[in-house]
Amino acid sequence: MTWDELDAHLDGVPGTVSAYVGRPGADPAWTRHADATHYAASTMKAAVLVALHRAAESGALDLDTPVPVRNEFDSALPGAPRFRCARHYDNDEAVWERVGDSAPLRWLAHRMIVRSSNLATNIVIGHVGLPAVAEVWALAGARHSVTGRGIEDFAAREAGITNLVTAADLAALLGALATGAHTPGPLASPAGCAAMLDVLFAQEHREDLAAGLPEGTRIAHKNGWVHGVRHGAGVVFPDDAPAYAVVACTTTDLADGGPDGDEAEDDACRLIAGISAAAWAARHDL
Repeated sequence: MTWDELDAHLDGVPGTVSAYVGRPGADPAWTRHADATHYAASTMKAAVLVALHRAAESGALDLDTPVPVRNEFDSALPGAPRFRCARHYDNDEAVWERVGDSAPLRWLAHRMIVRSSNLATNIVIGHVGLPAVAEVWALAGARHSVTGRGIEDFAAREAGITNLVTAADLAALLGALATGAHTPGPLASPAGCAAMLDVLFAQEHREDLAAGLPEGTRIAHKNGWVHGVRHGAGVVFPDDAPAYAVVACTTTDLADGGPDGDEAEDDACRLIAGISAAAWAARHDL
């Protein structure tokens, strides 16, 4: 399928489908509404991961020092009461089992990515601060993405404080990690970028971008979903071609969790897998 044919197919999808495909540090091979903003869902956790590693590299914190695991957080809305996460809305029981105890920030960051733990995310944000996450977006060259609040900060959400991403910005962020792992870049040291890529390689939710790739293909990625939203952002490392970024952001009724609420049966997942498959087929020509 050519890019024009893929565009024509996506024209028939309800809602907004944004995409970016290209090699890190180079002009994209194909984009579609790449600067359109979408609610970030859990893709914002990739920027939180970078903020944490930057804080560790600056000496502001130690990734291996245990911190309290507590379910209470400051709202991003000044004067609002502290808020809590809902256990049933999370994806990782392992973090909840440590509430009242402690865990290293490195472990919490790992669970934040590979299982998309909301509780771990808010704990990490509490240690790095939202301004540090904003700095990550700026350093990556992102133009429209915003991380304005933690997960389930409903008071802030009702006040219009939100989390937004674009396909181009997610590609810039993850592409900077990929290039930064072997060439000093703006986000972190090469060792730090490589460590973050290792976390993204370990992603356990593989029903969208990864589903469009041959089994065993290495992809460092983060996805995100809520009802009406499904995104996948990653860097693919083929054995027979240079690495490339592939991002798909969808705000669509197709992102409904499927008839039984099973994300693997979500039509938006299949749509993103199709975009990933098209990028893979074109990997030698990007």
